[in-house]
Amino acid sequence: MTTFVEEKRENPFAIAQQQFDIAADILNLDPGMRDILRVPQRELTVRFPVTMDDGSVRVFTGYRVHHNITRGPAKGGIRYHPAVDIDEVRALAMWMSWKCALVNIPYGGAKGGVVVDPKQLTMHELEHMTRRFASEISLLIGPEKDIPAPDVGTNAQVMAWIMDTISMHRGYTVPAVVTGKPIDVFGSLGRMDATGRGVSITAREAAKHVGLKFDEATVVVQGFGNVGSASAALISKMGAKVIAVSDVSGAYYHPRGLDIPAMLQYATQNKSLHGYQAPGLELLSNAELLELDCDILVPAALENQITAANAERIKARIIVEGANGPTTPAADEVLFDRGVFIVPDILANAGGVTVSYFEWVQGLQEFFWSEEEINERLERIMVRSFNGVLEIALNQRVPLRTAAYLVAVKRVADATLIRGIYP
Repeated sequence: MTTFVEEKRENPFAIAQQQFDIAADILNLDPGMRDILRVPQRELTVRFPVTMDDGSVRVFTGYRVHHNITRGPAKGGIRYHPAVDIDEVRALAMWMSWKCALVNIPYGGAKGGVVVDPKQLTMHELEHMTRRFASEISLLIGPEKDIPAPDVGTNAQVMAWIMDTISMHRGYTVPAVVTGKPIDVFGSLGRMDATGRGVSITAREAAKHVGLKFDEATVVVQGFGNVGSASAALISKMGAKVIAVSDVSGAYYHPRGLDIPAMLQYATQNKSLHGYQAPGLELLSNAELLELDCDILVPAALENQITAANAERIKARIIVEGANGPTTPAADEVLFDRGVFIVPDILANAGGVTVSYFEWVQGLQEFFWSEEEINERLERIMVRSFNGVLEIALNQRVPLRTAAYLVAVKRVADATLIRGIYP
């Protein structure tokens, strides 16, 4: 089985701090403000037992980290993955702070995770583990203080279990305690595709900026989970040609374009693309996929996929980061010098948290919007955010990532200064 590029994995929290430091230097942030924003505000580590189907007891380790809550309740997904560790969760929480500030929604940044391979659990075991984890972190989460959402290895069903667990503790239904829920239990229309829709919108805007006709562009998507599959489907629907996609089973390439609807149907039925066949289809490794000749590359898998080791071999004109942290700072420098236009994760994949915000608002109000209204609002926010960041990047002659951090860090720092330090 082919895996994503993970050799010599750089510490994601060190990368997040390095990205922050670049913006802090340009903003000339006060040393005290740097100290506040450079580290998480609070961290919770839990170790909890779960009775497995065979009667044995297994102890799991989980985390919930709040990076900053100055601008509002903490917001961030919950990840189920065997490689989860505290530094990954710290980095993801910090990136959430900047992402929420960048699109100017009233949230702070949080993230959670459990060290587990969910595919190795039965549905019964997964539910029990989820409910116990929700109970363990219940002292932190709530509609007014911390609102989890799906991430790698979790989905709408997991969010429904968390909502139900917290509701049972409270004695009444609390729909706004999580987002990314099923529609039948107060989820939002448009949430499933929201991250991928944001990726497709920013890809289109990036193509417009570099003078590339989007309906003539060739696109490669790494990762075929919720973000990657939705990105591929929407980009294809918008007229671009998706020539390669991948998941843990490997990469699938066709120079004349892939049948994305057929691949989506196959992946849904078979839980992965493993075994998918089509005339003229070539099978590649994920490493080879990243280096394909294409106009737009969408890394939508995990962190540390584009590094100093492979950055020189990336042939894409545009990189749109569907995943969090797929490009290391060293690779950023190489790609910027080569003229590759990178739409950073905190901008490109902000569609998910934006529609999560819409879902939270709808849950609090118990008043729901149509999918058309959701998509129109998302389009407006993503285009406005992209153009604002691009303007700063062009004026200050810095990469789009640095420009995005300048906007986000300044907003959080300004809010901290205005609120003051208690007591």
